[in-house]
Amino acid sequence: MSKKTKQPILIDKIDLLSRKKDNKRVAEYVEKVYKTRKIIQINYILGIVREIGMGIGFTLLTALIVYLLVYVLRGWVDLPYIGRIIADLINIIENYR
Repeated sequence: MSKKTKQPILIDKIDLLSRKKDNKRVAEYVEKVYKTRKIIQINYILGIVREIGMGIGFTLLTALIVYLLVYVLRGWVDLPYIGRIIADLINIIENYR
């Protein structure tokens, strides 16, 4: 008989938690609707952070690609016609640094 009395209490607690969670969602939605300035500020800051992250990522990716390209092209320098073109490319890249 004690299990029967515990089940309604457990169901009631779960129901209460579910209502609280739904009420919190509604409260968060209402807060977002009425505080548009805060939302705009947050989105602006997040946009700046994303752009900085993408800039750093693209810079590192480009550096890696250039490094690998130079590494691979140095091996092809021994070929007659292609070697001359690659040597010119390597000189241009090294002069740019």
